[in-house]
Amino acid sequence: MYRIDQIYIDGAFVTPHGDEPFALFNPATEAVIGHVRLADEVDAAHAVAAAKRAFTTFSRTAPRERIDMLLRMHAAVLAREDDLLDAIVEEYGAPASRARWMARHASEVLRDAAGVLENYAFTRRMGTAEVVMQPIGVAGLITPWNNDAGFITGKLAAALAAGCTAVVKPSEMSALQTRVVTEALHAAGLPPGVFNIVTGRGDTVGAAISTHPDVTKLSFTGSTAVGKHILRTAAESLKRTTLELGGKSPVIVLDDADFDKAVPLTLQAGFMNSGQACIAGTRILVPQARLAEFEARMVAAMADVRAGDPRDAATTIGPMVSQKQWDRVQRYIGIGIDEGARVLAGGPGRPDGVQAGWLVRPTVFSDVTGDMTIAREEIFGPVLSILTYRDTEEAIAIANDTPYGLQAYVLSSNVARAREVASRIEAGRVLVNTVTHDPAAPFGGFKQSGIGREYGTFGLEAFLEPKAVLGVAA
Repeated sequence: MYRIDQIYIDGAFVTPHGDEPFALFNPATEAVIGHVRLADEVDAAHAVAAAKRAFTTFSRTAPRERIDMLLRMHAAVLAREDDLLDAIVEEYGAPASRARWMARHASEVLRDAAGVLENYAFTRRMGTAEVVMQPIGVAGLITPWNNDAGFITGKLAAALAAGCTAVVKPSEMSALQTRVVTEALHAAGLPPGVFNIVTGRGDTVGAAISTHPDVTKLSFTGSTAVGKHILRTAAESLKRTTLELGGKSPVIVLDDADFDKAVPLTLQAGFMNSGQACIAGTRILVPQARLAEFEARMVAAMADVRAGDPRDAATTIGPMVSQKQWDRVQRYIGIGIDEGARVLAGGPGRPDGVQAGWLVRPTVFSDVTGDMTIAREEIFGPVLSILTYRDTEEAIAIANDTPYGLQAYVLSSNVARAREVASRIEAGRVLVNTVTHDPAAPFGGFKQSGIGREYGTFGLEAFLEPKAVLGVAA
């Protein structure tokens, strides 16, 4: 039984002022595996004060110093990769293959940020002015449970690369991952106060960070509803804000697509991270004339999709993170059936033979129309909807008929045609014939999928303010 009763402030592990206990579960068994002592508003204030003190010196470090720090952090997190993988599987339930990628990603984002910093010009000439990119201040970083470790290190990497100090509020549901990452980052030997990690609830620690007058920048990943609340709160002090929010990503299967390639990519896009992904391709747009063929291929491919024990190599989809999330997915499956969608595969309840664990049956609906709830709302589970279109113009219109715009996928045997379609999709990223991630490419959403961008140069500049100095000779 795990007991996590420390947070990280000013370069040290300390007992939080808050004393609320929080149970950790193994979602594959529903068993309680540990308890966390949650921090409170007092702890958040102490962390912000430590970050503010450290900012005075850290903001003036040379890029080379920060590059060396990031590389030390990368090495330290990489050294704990196996520990992190075990934590991801045990408390989140990611299948082992996915968990390995997640654990590696947590270290790689630190190295990637160092690479961006190597070639970034903090001072440049624009007209007669010298423009200096200046670190924005203390950053509040709020991360979700569906890739806790990677979001902690990814946001922290960009903030520190820019010369900002930070207070991280990770998900309380991911305390095992947070502990491993925090221990690794502590081993990297950064100056006290440069980063602080305070595990607590969003309505206490998260709210305290979001409203604190000494926090200049907020970066939040999570639901659109919470993101809107944070943005309203941040407006009081005009905090610079990056929001990476929900999605309802379309997968446009063009009429010239090779289904031998398109169907596996469609399932990969839809079921990534057990469906608990903001970028999951959950709306599958198929040409009406090829629907029967596509459905037959999908049914056959679904035979190889297995929800089960995340430590079993044959498992492709793990459990939902909590009972609440399992109930949410079941509710949406029920709504889909009630609204007239046809279950092509899966359906309500647990997979056959499963008696415990928050596992759902990976579900594919067909006969879905654009006004149905399952086609419009983010489910955050392995539930896909097939919609049909008559021609390319209608496909683009359906793809864009959503309040979201985080990611989209276009599958075609003609790359030039796919690129043209991609140019008309309202989304921050469009993936053509692939399901991949490029750390140099900006990531973020159009419309209600967020504000701002992360990763690469765009992610670095989210933590910088341009200052123009005039009257200085060239």
